[in-house]
Amino acid sequence: MMGMADGFLADDLWNWCAAGRIDPGRVRGALAGALERPVLDLGPPGPAGALLCDVYHVGGDLPTVIDVYLAPSDVAEETVASAVAVRLGVAVLLPDDTLNPSRYVLAEPDGTLRAVHVDERETDDGVERRHVRPCTGADPACVLADGCGRSRFKPTPTPERPAAA
Repeated sequence: MMGMADGFLADDLWNWCAAGRIDPGRVRGALAGALERPVLDLGPPGPAGALLCDVYHVGGDLPTVIDVYLAPSDVAEETVASAVAVRLGVAVLLPDDTLNPSRYVLAEPDGTLRAVHVDERETDDGVERRHVRPCTGADPACVLADGCGRSRFKPTPTPERPAAA
C-alpha cells in the first residue's frame, strides 16, 4: 500500500516489541513525539497524515507489541525505534536486515542500536520473545543461519571471538 497524506510517504508496516508492559497511550505518545505526527489507535480514520498504531501485550521479556500501520517510508525505521526507546526509557526490538529468524536490532533506552539474537515461542496470545543476547558471530543462531556478518548491524566482537581483520 503506497499513499501520500499531507506530504508524507506512507507505505510501511513496522512491528516492534518493547521491554516492560507499557500503556498503549504512552507508546502512541512517544511515537507521535518522535515523528511529530498524530498517532491513533486502530479505528475510524483520523486527520490526514496520521499513523495507526496497535499496542497489545503478550508474555516474555519484551511483552509490549507495537504494530505501526501507514508508517512513513521517508525515515529509517531504526531511527524512529531508537527515538521511541529513548522517550519510553525501555529497550525496543525491531527486525533487522538479515533472513536470520532469531536476529533483531535492539534500540536501547539511551538510543544505541545493536544486533541481538532472541529466542521466540508461539503462544495463543502471540509470539513471546525471551533471552535477548548480543549477536557476536559465535552464537549458535549465527552459525546456523547465514547473514549476520552481511548485515548493516555487524556482530559485536567478544574477547573470545575478536573481529575479523
